[in-house]
Amino acid sequence: MYQIRFHGRGGQGIKTASRILGTAFFLQGYEVQDAPRYGAERRGAPIFAYVRASKQQINERGIIQRPDLVIVADDTLVPVPAAGVLNGITHKTLLLINSHDSQKIWSNRLNTESPILILPVIEEVQDRASSPFIGATCAGAAACLLGVISLESLEMAIRTELENLGSEIVDKNIEYAQTAFKLMDKHAGCVTESDEISAATYVPPDWVDLPFETARESAPVIHAGLTSVEVRTGLWRTLRPEIDYDRCNHCWWICSTFCPDSAINVSSDGIPQVDYNHCKGCMICVAICPSHAIEAVSEKEVQEKEGGSK
Repeated sequence: MYQIRFHGRGGQGIKTASRILGTAFFLQGYEVQDAPRYGAERRGAPIFAYVRASKQQINERGIIQRPDLVIVADDTLVPVPAAGVLNGITHKTLLLINSHDSQKIWSNRLNTESPILILPVIEEVQDRASSPFIGATCAGAAACLLGVISLESLEMAIRTELENLGSEIVDKNIEYAQTAFKLMDKHAGCVTESDEISAATYVPPDWVDLPFETARESAPVIHAGLTSVEVRTGLWRTLRPEIDYDRCNHCWWICSTFCPDSAINVSSDGIPQVDYNHCKGCMICVAICPSHAIEAVSEKEVQEKEGGSK
């Protein structure tokens, strides 16, 4: 299966590029998936689109994790972590970058084993989101690198996807796509299909089988040995949980289990009691109490009340 990912900015035609390449694959007799993925849906925001193509039925869904070919329409996206240009690339992944810098410069910058090619077709423009015909250009270059799409199928795909834009725009896109296709001619067919793991022969690795500890070993117990019971973390509290025992259902396994510091102790007759020396006032117990028997009370008011009663 071929797995291709296009990266660009909103307005550059990256979604169009994936549609063109997907249609060209379809015209060559392939099963195809193509879809865009957006972050902020605005002009200039990083987006990517992906294409899967196979002679067999495609059962995989979702974004492409291990691409065979990554096409970058805007080289300013490469160092942006949120753009995810380099996510999942391997030593077999071909990077095609639209840039005025050389392949040697990009190899030094990225320090990657992945092969890198440069697509120096698009002229520099002031507004990067308006790079002319970059979608068709990237699709044309990708078609050549894959080596299984003819110029005829590429041209038909562009006419199919862009026919509502008028013949003049369609012809111009075809011209740019053909130029990019011919520019990549000496690298034609250098992208190969990825070898996917077969579910029929899959063997789970040994490290998935994890040992389990008993609750007394893994759960936090503030009064157990080797803990800092003398550290009165209750001094951090600004709110304190108070239990209304008239409403308490004695479902102690809920509040005592969810308390992250094990600051709710349970008496022998199943009554939960808050250890105020170590309760930090996170109020998780208030949120999860089914009967709403635990109330959040201002620590300052409680201390003032206790101080006035002495």
